[in-house]
Amino acid sequence: MSGLEAGADDYLPKPFAVSELRARVKALARRGPMLRERTVTMGAVVVDFEARRVRVDGVALPLTGRELAIVELLAERRGRIVTRDHLIDALWGDGKQSVRASVDVLVARIRRKLGAHARLLRTVRGLGYILGDEE
Repeated sequence: MSGLEAGADDYLPKPFAVSELRARVKALARRGPMLRERTVTMGAVVVDFEARRVRVDGVALPLTGRELAIVELLAERRGRIVTRDHLIDALWGDGKQSVRASVDVLVARIRRKLGAHARLLRTVRGLGYILGDEE
C-alpha cells in the first residue's frame, strides 16, 4: 500500500503467478513512456516539477511538502477541475473530515503565498479547484 502511495503504478502481493506478473508488465509497457512537462508556466508563476519548486516573479515560494504536492497536482491538470476527493485520495488516501478541512486550510495558505497571483487558484463551489489562467 505504501508503495502505491509513493507513486508506484501497480502492486502484486505474494504469492503470485508468474503469468500474472508477465501480463502486468506487458500492460504497463503498452502504456508507453509517460512524458511530463518539466515546467508549467502561468503568467509570472512557474511550477518546476524536476526541482520541486514554485516561483513567482522569479522568487521561490516557501511551500510545505503538502502545499507543493497540491500545486503540482493542480498544475499537471491546469485548467481542469480537480475534485477535493481526488486531492484527498492522491495526498492522504483518507477521506476523514479532519483531512477535508486540511485541504481548505492548505489551499488558503497557497493563495496567501501566491499574493497578487492568488486568482490563479480558483475554487469551483461544490466540486473542487482549478489552477490556471486568471479570469
